Amino acid sequence: MYSPLFNRESRLFQALAHPKRLEVIHLLRQQELCVNEMLKMLDLPQANISQHLTLLRRAGIVKSRRDGKNILYCLTRPQYIRASDLLKQTLMTGGSSRQVVDPVCGMKLSPQIASFTLKASGKTHYFCASGCLKKFKKEPRRFS
Repeated sequence: MYSPLFNRESRLFQALAHPKRLEVIHLLRQQELCVNEMLKMLDLPQANISQHLTLLRRAGIVKSRRDGKNILYCLTRPQYIRASDLLKQTLMTGGSSRQVVDPVCGMKLSPQIASFTLKASGKTHYFCASGCLKKFKKEPRRFS
């Protein structure tokens, strides 16, 4: 029989086992965000973002609080970011500790933790989420 800790760990990995949920966690690494702010960063409809947030909340990964009309989401523990970064570093080769800025939303990140990269006009751009990458591709001059 598996120990209760293995069962909890399994439920945690099940909640994390979707690329968009991992993107949500990545977006919440430095800040609280409401669904409308996430809409600007992710390439998903509001209903899908809400579904992913519900799963993450049930798993105890994110928590929410009301601020006026908005519901703000944040991570319950900073260890989730450290664990995510460690897994990314394990999967990646090389890397850099320098900081870059997502040209669309302004989030500070390192090339190692950027969710997406794009080379355009001889320059490498780093993005926190798929929605920012998509917006940049539509209007690259606006963000350069």
